[in-house]
Amino acid sequence: MSLTTCMLHAVKRTDRSVYLTSELVKALRLTGVKTITVKAGSKSASLPVRLIKKPGQHMYIPLSLMSSLRIPRIGSVLAASNNNKEIRIGPMIGILTNVSGSSTSPFGSITGFIRQIMNTSANKSFHFAFSPRDVNWAQETVSGIVPKAGGGWVRKTFPLPDVVYNRMSSRKAEKTAGIASFKERFVRRGIPLFNWSFFDKWDVYKMLDGDEVFKFVPESRLNPSAEQIKDMLDRHKFIYLKPTAGSLGIGIYRVTYNPKRGYFVRYRKAGKNVLIRYAKFEGLMRMLGTGRGRLTNYVAQQGIRLIEIDSCPIDFRFHMTKNGTNNWVVAAIGAKKAGKGSVTTHIRNGGQLMTIEQVLRQVYGSRAEQVLSNAKETAIKLAEGIENNYDHLLGELGFDIGIDQNEKIWMFEANAKPGRSIFKHPSLKEGDKASLNNVYEHCLYLSRFRPRRES
Repeated sequence: MSLTTCMLHAVKRTDRSVYLTSELVKALRLTGVKTITVKAGSKSASLPVRLIKKPGQHMYIPLSLMSSLRIPRIGSVLAASNNNKEIRIGPMIGILTNVSGSSTSPFGSITGFIRQIMNTSANKSFHFAFSPRDVNWAQETVSGIVPKAGGGWVRKTFPLPDVVYNRMSSRKAEKTAGIASFKERFVRRGIPLFNWSFFDKWDVYKMLDGDEVFKFVPESRLNPSAEQIKDMLDRHKFIYLKPTAGSLGIGIYRVTYNPKRGYFVRYRKAGKNVLIRYAKFEGLMRMLGTGRGRLTNYVAQQGIRLIEIDSCPIDFRFHMTKNGTNNWVVAAIGAKKAGKGSVTTHIRNGGQLMTIEQVLRQVYGSRAEQVLSNAKETAIKLAEGIENNYDHLLGELGFDIGIDQNEKIWMFEANAKPGRSIFKHPSLKEGDKASLNNVYEHCLYLSRFRPRRES
């Protein structure tokens, strides 16, 4: 495979030829070629090749071809050639998401994030965002949304992309009828689509059951009965009850058992932390509504005694990405210190964002580096374990990881569409850039716009 960067120009000519400089021909190993197929996403056209005398790597194509291939702009692009019959320019990176009617924030709360993705190497590739209703399968086009130079957003028509990065931000929208078959249509056309859908908590537990990394996952029970809850409390002394499709710590109960004092349940209601004691197990069950089926679609998860600072538990968000060589890397780590009396370490529930270095130095002193290295290795093993047991492509994962008071590492949750709140910490700005760049590099890998080592 030959890959390079070239300057793309549009010219007013009627001869429908593609003009290439000698340097570009040499870089793409196209010497002696008389006709070439130019491809942009799903669109292509075969044209006579003409050489042009000019220093540098340049490609000139007729304006009419720019229009028919739906090439959105001129300027710097990647050019790839797997043989001497075609040139692929791009790649076309499609970001699948939810589109609202707003002209200033067309993607709701993740509009800023979508802009960040598009700004990553925007001078080398074509990016656009779209929703399922924006695709015209018959014409193989997408009505995509891109940033305007002076601010705001504009729609343009693109070919079907070379790769799709799924960032649909609504669980409800992603579960609507037809979305799975919509995504399958890309796969059937050979267009890679990664981050297939949100994970439910129980999906991850089942996925890893039997894998070597299952030892890092706390014991869990789906739709727990009163008997199962009592058994887990007798053995572990505290558990969490979590909605299977929950996020941001909403709907979570922390239940603790003290043989001398009874049962304590913590949860959050109306923006406040609530703590209630029950002398008897039956009272706790009535409150939780086990007899009324209120814990349907809940998971009971073994509680873990985590490392603490100021008597507040600490856990970590590991932002994992695949890179340009298809390997998992730790792009960034944020540490979260629970607020006093809070059920979780979520920032919105009073948690405090810290760096992992701050935390580990305070807890482990000179051994901090060793503990951090072990945690990173474990996170990579967990990502590989999930990928090996998952039916679709993954390019990004968020792990909620804890270290217990015996220094064992635990993975509480895995997210296929990880949030980015940890990047608000000033010291994680580089991690923010690294995560975005890794996603872009992985798009290049999946769309075959970077050389692959054949195994």
